Order: sequence, then structure tokens, then C-alpha cells
Amino acid sequence: MKMKSGSVYATLNKSRPGVFVLLDPDRTPINKIAQLTQSVCEQGVHGILIGTSLLVSPQFDAFVSTVKQSADKPVVLFPGGSHQISSQADAVFFLSLLSGRNAQFLIGEQVKAVFLIREYDLEVIPVGYILIEPGNYTAVEYISNTRPIPRTKPEIAVAHALAGEYLGMKYIYLEAGSGAEKPVPIDMVKEVKQTISIPLIVGGGIRTAKDARDIIQAGADYIVLGSIVEKSEDQFKEIMESIG
Repeated sequence: MKMKSGSVYATLNKSRPGVFVLLDPDRTPINKIAQLTQSVCEQGVHGILIGTSLLVSPQFDAFVSTVKQSADKPVVLFPGGSHQISSQADAVFFLSLLSGRNAQFLIGEQVKAVFLIREYDLEVIPVGYILIEPGNYTAVEYISNTRPIPRTKPEIAVAHALAGEYLGMKYIYLEAGSGAEKPVPIDMVKEVKQTISIPLIVGGGIRTAKDARDIIQAGADYIVLGSIVEKSEDQFKEIMESIG
């Protein structure tokens, strides 16, 4: 059963700092997703994000439905495009790729998705999405055809984050990308958090308990764990215990 309209954002904001887990339908077999979802919920995550850069799986809706049936936390779409919308979720992160200059991901995909989102009565949570140089070439950079903000230029990230707040975004998301070689720099997290007054999400390249603690101590309201959830249950548990 879906959460009532407006309740996902309110529920998420009750617990900060918090942890989101990002489940990728292109990387996680659907026959394993129920068990994985139950496991991460038991570890105390605050929400489940579902999305991918490309989406080659033909079972997206079934994937979201399985996660929803297995989760006792909010299930939120984290779409890489307008084709990643499902009626089975509780809400959708309505992403605008602020760091890029490709109109398709600033507004184009959003326009294509709006009537389906309305039809499904999904709770909409506007998010300013900002790519940060990860130290390697990631799928999101390739698919979006945009360049990330340089790691050594925190002032550029700050300006984009503040613009996102002024545009009415409810979250700012600093993203190094799935499979990032390095997480978002700590000094960048600090400067962005000191400038904006809305919650800050940081994801990509977080592999250790130290990475997670450092980013949260720098000011992140939420961190996102993706690849590490699939690769190492022990490391995931260690991260969750360390920020308990």
C-alpha cells in the first residue's frame, strides 16, 4: 500500500543523518531483490532508491513492485530518464541535472515524465542533481553527455547548489556516480552544506565506514550506498554500524 501524499518527504526528514540504499535493476537480478531489500531494511536504512543510468532490464515495473512488497521503508524512484517511472513506488526524486548543460536532463526528460507521474499519483520530491568529478569515467557521465564539476573547484559546486535551492529544490544531491573511484571531496561537502539551507544528499564512491563518517561529519544529511550493498554485505553492515 502506498504512503499518503506528502508523507515520504516528511518521513525522511524525521531522521537525519540518514542512509539511502540505491538498487539498480540493471545490476541486481529480480529473483534476489526481495531478500536484499529485506536485509538492508533490517540494517536500518531510511529509504530505498531505485534507478539506473541506462535501464536494459525489461522488468523494471516488476522490480519496483518486488522491492515495495519487501520493504518497510519508503521506496523512491531515482530515474535516469522518463522511462523509469512506475506506479508501484511511493515517490519520485524529480531530478534536474544542474551541473550539466544538456537540456535533455535539465528539463527534457522531466517534461516527458510529468503526465505519467500525475497519473500514478506519485509524491514528487524535486532534487537538484550535481555530478562531481569521480576520478574515473562513469556511466552517468556517459549517458547524460555532461561533464562533472572538477573536484578541485568547490566554489562551482556551491554556486550550483545554491541555484538549486533558489529554484525550489527540496534536496541537493552531490553525486560522484555509481562505481566512482573517489567519493565527493570532504571540503566540497562542507562548503555546500555551509551555504545551503535545504538537506544535502551525497553519494557515489562511499565504500568504507570512514568514508561514510567523514561525509556525514562534513555536513551530509543523507548518504547513498549503492555498489557496496551488492558487493560486500560485511562492509555494508560495518558502515551502518559505524554511523548508527
